[in-house]
Amino acid sequence: MFRRRKGLQFYQKEKKLKPEHVQEIFEMIFSTFVVIFIALAITYFVGMRTSVIGDSMEPALYNGQEILINRFIYNFTSPKRGDIVVFLPNGNQKTHYYVKRVVALPGETVQIIGGRVYVDGEMLEESEDFDKIVNPGIAENEITLGVDEYFVLGDSRNNGEDSRSGNIGAIKKDNIIGQAWFRFKHDESEMGLVE
Repeated sequence: MFRRRKGLQFYQKEKKLKPEHVQEIFEMIFSTFVVIFIALAITYFVGMRTSVIGDSMEPALYNGQEILINRFIYNFTSPKRGDIVVFLPNGNQKTHYYVKRVVALPGETVQIIGGRVYVDGEMLEESEDFDKIVNPGIAENEITLGVDEYFVLGDSRNNGEDSRSGNIGAIKKDNIIGQAWFRFKHDESEMGLVE
């Protein structure tokens, strides 16, 4: 005996994938891979990631904070006053990268008088965040920078070593790895471009 089912019956219509949809999916996957490849290529060829060591760049950068270095920019232009540069002191490959701010440029004279930086005899206008310098180091006497030399200081002026230290001194352009370009999140600070 044949029984009928009681209640409503639903028939599902079989869905077919249209060729346009398949093409859109492949285009989206391809575009995603292209974007990832370009981002990795830019990071590998232009950028380099490193960590800030010490608290000499506070409040701009913090100890242990990771930054992305633009290794490419100084092939086309020279560091400018205010740039945060990453360098190896005296080209020493066996030390960590130093991260400091450029305060004096090639051919300029620099001296620290009364805790303030003077470039070509005029006091450098700086942020109120920078401490008055307690120890001028070798910059107690006027220093004339060579054609490829830069004078760099940390933002937290009384912490860490910089161009005031005799073992570091003026930084040659060849020893500059690149410009600190992007900072990654550290505690409650935001990630973003380095200023």
